[in-house]
Amino acid sequence: MAERVASASLYERAEHAARLIRSRISIEPRIAIVLGSGLGGFADDFEDSVAVPYNEIPGFVRSTAQGHAGRLVVGTVDKVPVVAMQGRVHYYEGYSLEEVTFPVRAFKLLGIKTLILTNASGGVNVQLTQGALMVLSDHLNLMGDNPLRGPNDDRFGPRFPDMTAVYSPALQEIVVEEARELGVEIRRGIYAALGGPSYETPAEIHLLRNLGADAVGMSTVPEAIVARQMEMEVLGISCITNMAAGISDQPINHDEVMATGDRVRSTFTQLLRGVVSRVHARV
Repeated sequence: MAERVASASLYERAEHAARLIRSRISIEPRIAIVLGSGLGGFADDFEDSVAVPYNEIPGFVRSTAQGHAGRLVVGTVDKVPVVAMQGRVHYYEGYSLEEVTFPVRAFKLLGIKTLILTNASGGVNVQLTQGALMVLSDHLNLMGDNPLRGPNDDRFGPRFPDMTAVYSPALQEIVVEEARELGVEIRRGIYAALGGPSYETPAEIHLLRNLGADAVGMSTVPEAIVARQMEMEVLGISCITNMAAGISDQPINHDEVMATGDRVRSTFTQLLRGVVSRVHARV
């Protein structure tokens, strides 16, 4: 009985958040985007936008990471209604994975069908260069936790969701085709998620390369797992903002991550606008 009450409470809180968001907007988005470090500027270009700080949405926690504005922006991109998280919250900030993924729960109950996850990541594959874009083909959850751990509420989805194709092959193809039309180089790759917040050691990067990782970061995977449990279609795009430890002799710092995100903003924005339009046509 206690387990049922606890999981129902999460569902009810997600419903409450969805109702609050719905009361603030006049459109019905079916696409949600989570904007990672240095990539939040994409939401600044929304037309007819409404911004809601996270602290005004019940269940959303405050984003404390540099470069994460901490607000929900709802508007249109080339007449396509979209909701975007201008900055996410991370496990390393001290939040539980339930808190980290709560916005995705609310999005599902808001009517979102497609979730686009973006992030800043370190390049593990030496063929990826700083500023490159990578579309996620799969992931490695190395965070030591899982957002589905604990009581399950079947209203969200099955207890043991299939993770064979977390990142939609059809959406991956859309990104690759759009990049080709724009003359933007993009690769498919596997993203490894670690808990952070310290950057990885050269030995850890060597291990990740042996495990098949192409890029490494501290986000995205929990949100993707929850979205797939709820049968949302998921697309992941990484911006390689730095080369991981041992790949380059240069020290890694967050300012570099932000600077690279700003440098590729125009390319990233152009690509994402095209992807949003094509995804909308099939939602």
